[in-house]
Amino acid sequence: MIEECLVAEFRIDGDDCPLARATEEVPATVDAAAPQLRADGNVLLHFSASSDDRLAATLDADDDIRYLHVTRGDDAHTYRCLSKHPCVVHELVDVGFLVESMEYNDGGATMRGAVVGYDVLRGVMEKAGHTVGIQLQRVYPLRSDETPPVGRAWDLTPAQEESLRVAVEMGYFELPRTITAEDVADELGISKSAFLERLRRAQQSLFGTLFG
Repeated sequence: MIEECLVAEFRIDGDDCPLARATEEVPATVDAAAPQLRADGNVLLHFSASSDDRLAATLDADDDIRYLHVTRGDDAHTYRCLSKHPCVVHELVDVGFLVESMEYNDGGATMRGAVVGYDVLRGVMEKAGHTVGIQLQRVYPLRSDETPPVGRAWDLTPAQEESLRVAVEMGYFELPRTITAEDVADELGISKSAFLERLRRAQQSLFGTLFG
């Protein structure tokens, strides 16, 4: 039995997939579930973004996107579609990277997931080193208190869950507030606007679960 499970975060730049191209054209942050690769090489995508119809129009005009469906909400839109363009993340999946979430912005993506043991991590790192545009951002042991994830109970993405946890730990929700959104964003290594967008989506999910 493998005792060590590690959480790893990679940044992908230069991947010519539809979501990367769309966020390069439209100033949006896309929270995506792990892409599901079909046997025919096509990919099933499920993701959400702020309620900006320009993103839907850009994706709908992309020849690599098929069967685009958009569920529109006041604060965010949820998308489901088929992509004819496989993401480079599947190259890491093939060597043992368990993708939990992906966030697209500015034409690139940050993906977060797990690797079971250091031997698998070495294989993933070796593959990443031979794949253009993939860089390791950070890696740390999976904590025992992360199982089961809070996000599973409250329908949060790992990125949203992490943002809420860090904000709480830093005292962002205390009154009077002494920590700013920019402080939390710096701790997370993301922009202030990206943090606030994660926070709004997390609140929407939490309140939606609480109040139906």
